[in-house]
Amino acid sequence: MDDAVHAYVEAIAPARRPLFDRMHRLILEVRPDADVVMAYKMPTYRSGGYSLHVAVWKHGLSLYGWDAERIGGFAGRHPDLVGAKGTIRIPTETAGDVTDDDLRELARGALGG
Repeated sequence: MDDAVHAYVEAIAPARRPLFDRMHRLILEVRPDADVVMAYKMPTYRSGGYSLHVAVWKHGLSLYGWDAERIGGFAGRHPDLVGAKGTIRIPTETAGDVTDDDLRELARGALGG
């Protein structure tokens, strides 16, 4: 994790930090080779020619850069989280409704695993 990502993570509000940490842990479980860098002012996980941007916002967590064909199972089970412009928004209040297995599948598909 580079210094810019580290600074971003340290600045996350305490109420939102557990959701980011959870997603970070799960991404690295499925793609331990992923580089974590800043891109578009967001922590970005890069592996195998693919990228997944993860940002913390007031609602919770947003994920960008994924391909609908590669995350089909996740999108089918959680259509309410998938936005029209290629954004997955996971609200902090309902993040517990999304299983770790679902998030692993999302990370695996987004990063070509």
